Amino acid sequence: MTILLSCLLFFNLLCFLLFAWDKRKAQRGQRRIAEKTLHLATLPGAAPGAWAAIWLLHHKNRKAAFWGVTLVLTLLQGAVLYFTWPYFQAPF
Repeated sequence: MTILLSCLLFFNLLCFLLFAWDKRKAQRGQRRIAEKTLHLATLPGAAPGAWAAIWLLHHKNRKAAFWGVTLVLTLLQGAVLYFTWPYFQAPF
């Protein structure tokens, strides 16, 4: 369980930092990170990191299409967590 939580924390932090890097590139007028890459970074359980970046950094917060894909990824992650959670519970 500790390994799983550590991995999730790592992926969420990585996702947040990737969004922050893209935001910085946008502010400097540099070549941006592809939205597809940002979504792929969100895929391995990093939806909380993506939403934190969207809200805290005001990054991609006006793009409805981006929100839609991020919402679908969030719901997908929630469903996976819901259906696999019993397997991570310690037997009593």
